[in-house]
Amino acid sequence: MNVLSFNVLCRDWAPRVPLVTDVICAEAPDVFGLQEAHADWMDAVCAAFPDYDYVGIGRNDGKRDGEFSAVFYQKDRFTLLDSGHFWLSETPDVPGKGWDAACIRICSWALLEDKTNGKRFAVMNTHLDHRGAVAAEQGMALILERAAQFGDLPVLLMGDFNSFPESAPCRRAMDAGFADARAVAPVRDDLYTFHNFGDPNDNAFQKIIDYIFVKNCKSVESFRVVTDRPDGFLPSDHYPVFAAVNI
Repeated sequence: MNVLSFNVLCRDWAPRVPLVTDVICAEAPDVFGLQEAHADWMDAVCAAFPDYDYVGIGRNDGKRDGEFSAVFYQKDRFTLLDSGHFWLSETPDVPGKGWDAACIRICSWALLEDKTNGKRFAVMNTHLDHRGAVAAEQGMALILERAAQFGDLPVLLMGDFNSFPESAPCRRAMDAGFADARAVAPVRDDLYTFHNFGDPNDNAFQKIIDYIFVKNCKSVESFRVVTDRPDGFLPSDHYPVFAAVNI
């Protein structure tokens, strides 16, 4: 199964729509997650990919206001069995900032069944806070607590974690039984994921902060940081990450 996670950048979005959709189309993901996807982004992506459905809500009001951390899935291949959303805060069932966060943060999840073989698995997508260290760690703790509801089912946890591989949020995920697809794939690269449209020789903008974590999956066949530049332009300030996962 092909899995993609992509922070599409909320600002200056309209000229980049064809760049982003070209990259997604080229990777042909079975499921993918977007971060910083406000309602206009969501409308554009839905229009470009009518073969997909999604789970997601705006983080500001639980409807369409604010960024989505949406989970898209091929609707001809997968059946949506259950879904939900929660805010990364002390009051996860209502919109609001948590701990020392600079922004409202949300996690959306989908429980899917593969129509081809009946296998069930969960996909979770989030965007951890970029300033609040407590919010990032406690937000991850809450995500892992909610992930435990899926028991022994395979779980894909993706997103922009705003955290380095050795950080507390990433360590928490691994302590809870998740593996970084980048680390366990036999075919992989070690390229950074955040570049901020910067000079590729400027390491100030070369950071690994975007991930696909897996739990209870049979294997990760490959992992890539997708560096495609449609028409010579970068589609976002992040490179998307791709993993081929055997659930």
